[in-house]
Amino acid sequence: MAARVDMAVPVQERLLAAASRLFAERGFAPTSVQDIVELAGVTKGAMYHYYASKDDLLQQIYTRLLLVQAQRLADIAETPGPVAERLRAAAADVVVTTLEHLDDAMVSFRSMHMLPADRQAQVRADRRRYHERFRALIEEGQSDGVFRADLPADLVTHQFFGGVHHLGSWYRADGELTPLAIGASFAELLLRSLQPI
Repeated sequence: MAARVDMAVPVQERLLAAASRLFAERGFAPTSVQDIVELAGVTKGAMYHYYASKDDLLQQIYTRLLLVQAQRLADIAETPGPVAERLRAAAADVVVTTLEHLDDAMVSFRSMHMLPADRQAQVRADRRRYHERFRALIEEGQSDGVFRADLPADLVTHQFFGGVHHLGSWYRADGELTPLAIGASFAELLLRSLQPI
């Protein structure tokens, strides 16, 4: 069993941290409620005080990361300045925040299909809103003549996030590249792909 999560954090956050770690390491289905409460150092009663089920934990893991990323994207997008610099900042930020919360991201990408249909629909709608806000920066640059307009903004967005969603398959915290360096490289690749021919 993995080492216990930080006992200094509030119980609700500790449960999410334990669930995120276990879902990322073992998968959602093989992880039991008992596994989660043992790692969090709490009772099942404490868990059920905050979360009605493993589904609640899974949805919360996704929601907490997306809320952080959506707020940061909104702040970046609404900052005055050249659209290319705002897109660069947004692209780097989503990579860095994904790597800083890699367990949450891996759980989100691998296990969201295990939620009931109504919860999956909510998750997809939340993700779609985020991607649409990101895509709007590309469209703004295309409209202003800063980015090439012959590439569909939707396709560029999907290609970029395909790379983001696979970060967990190769990134190692003890590797040579830091999250900031990876974020800067991803952003540079995206901006280069959009340079007018």
